[in-house]
Amino acid sequence: MYIERHLENVVNKMSLAFPIILVTGPRQVGKTTLLRKISAENRAYVTLDNPLIRELAKTDPELFLQRYQAPVLIDEIQYAPELLPYIKMRVDEKKQKGAFWLTGSQMFHMMKNVSESLADRKSTRLNS
Repeated sequence: MYIERHLENVVNKMSLAFPIILVTGPRQVGKTTLLRKISAENRAYVTLDNPLIRELAKTDPELFLQRYQAPVLIDEIQYAPELLPYIKMRVDEKKQKGAFWLTGSQMFHMMKNVSESLADRKSTRLNS
């Protein structure tokens, strides 16, 4: 059973202002469920829990982003931080609001490369 959350409106509003939405929090609290529930039909979904997809994201981020084009929800982004500079390049090229919805563990936002790679391109961290 899905429980409606107040973050639904927050995510939708932030998607109109920022190209990247990052939702972090502990595992199994509903980050992915929330974002999938409010995703438009044209938003691709990919999880980096899948070892084959994760390997592609880590070894060939450019090909990964060609296969999973914006708008896209990338689940468990902490497993492939190599994607971040490529996401940044896509955002800088296309300037598309709400293009990338990302989920990650609650410690992910503390990683140095997240702050550096996504500075001024993502919304304030949303904890689910």
